[in-house]
Amino acid sequence: MFDVLIIGGGVSGMSCALVLGSAKNKKFAAEKKIGIFTHQKTSSLQEAVFNNAYGIPEGTLGSDLLGQSTQQLSKLYPHITQLPNEKVLKIEGQSPNFTVTTNKNTYKTKAIVVAIGAANTFSIEGLMQFIEPHQKSVAEKQRIQLRNTDHKVAAGIYVVGTLSGWRSQLAIAAGSGASVATDILTLWNNGIQTHVHDSIR
Repeated sequence: MFDVLIIGGGVSGMSCALVLGSAKNKKFAAEKKIGIFTHQKTSSLQEAVFNNAYGIPEGTLGSDLLGQSTQQLSKLYPHITQLPNEKVLKIEGQSPNFTVTTNKNTYKTKAIVVAIGAANTFSIEGLMQFIEPHQKSVAEKQRIQLRNTDHKVAAGIYVVGTLSGWRSQLAIAAGSGASVATDILTLWNNGIQTHVHDSIR
């Protein structure tokens, strides 16, 4: 049983995983089991180059960022399980007992973070009833989002990045994933507002 499974290895999903991983020394997070499906083939970063993203050197390729992010997660937070070659097909159950079925395996989790793109090819059974037109994308692109309130789709189900209704900017997607990570950490910390910072001191 995972405490949380993140579906998607793009900007928002990896940002969520990195913040959750960085809380490993907090007593309330120390024993939590975290997993992330790092399927990246359809990520919009595959064709991106960045000149306008804070903290990222100009000319950085999105494809390089994708690879670097999984390496960083593995190096710094090896307690997070990476599931690289699986596609999520179906979600069943209710909080805190979900079953996630992929093209290869079945997993149990208490919470889910959906972190895949806003393309209208979205097809995860069990989430289709939450689809609505994307509120911050031009209609011609036929983008979608999952109906949510402050990233929460339903009890135990969160959505981040463009699929939560944000615009397609790296900094926005990263912030969305980090925001949900702190929401989850707050939940684990008995509702006490929580965030995680590293310091040189």
